[in-house]
Amino acid sequence: MDTNPQELLRTIRSIAIVGISNKPERASYRVAAYLKEAGYKVFPVNPQYQEVLGMTCYANLTELPESVDLVDVFRKAEDCLPVAEEAVRVGAKALWLQLGISNPACRALAEKHGLAYVEDKCTKIEHAQLNQS
Repeated sequence: MDTNPQELLRTIRSIAIVGISNKPERASYRVAAYLKEAGYKVFPVNPQYQEVLGMTCYANLTELPESVDLVDVFRKAEDCLPVAEEAVRVGAKALWLQLGISNPACRALAEKHGLAYVEDKCTKIEHAQLNQS
């Protein structure tokens, strides 16, 4: 069953951005900056960096200092399943694969474990539409 992305964004408070870049021209960086500005508690996740957007960057979801509501994934479709499995292990409430990313195995895993699931949509675009509806 598909999750309404805008309803999900109304109910969550914390977001892990998996695959974040430290380059301002990259979508993951811009989306994280936008979501932080919108008031969400954002946790950058990428083993390549110590810090992104002035925030501590974590190597993986298990290193996060607290549980998160949403895991927002900026990875190739074929690299998403291990992230989805980790999201289940850390008790995330939702899994979101960014615009252009779909993975049937991730969907099945999320459904099996009761996580809200969104794929092939952008959190920034969906959030911006919240104020228009």
